[in-house]
Amino acid sequence: MEKDIDRIAKTSDTDIVIRIDDFGGRKGLTIREYVKSERYTGFTKSGLRVPADKFNIFKKIINSIDEKDLEEQPQSTQTNNSRSQSILKDELEEKEM
Repeated sequence: MEKDIDRIAKTSDTDIVIRIDDFGGRKGLTIREYVKSERYTGFTKSGLRVPADKFNIFKKIINSIDEKDLEEQPQSTQTNNSRSQSILKDELEEKEM
């Protein structure tokens, strides 16, 4: 049994496919890349499979993600954060000495 839930366009020739399937006699949720090109059309090895008995755990983890954490930060903020992290790391290393 295979049931496609949805597709998300990743690039012009690659989709992320979410489906429920039966692999080796075990139901689960599969999230894999599907490529369309001149040389190959089909699923790649990239992806993951969540067994049906672990789906509630997976769902709980996904739902716990704060969407604000996924928002893009302006480039200057990213640079400042990297500098701040570097300075903090240096300070911690100095304290350890």
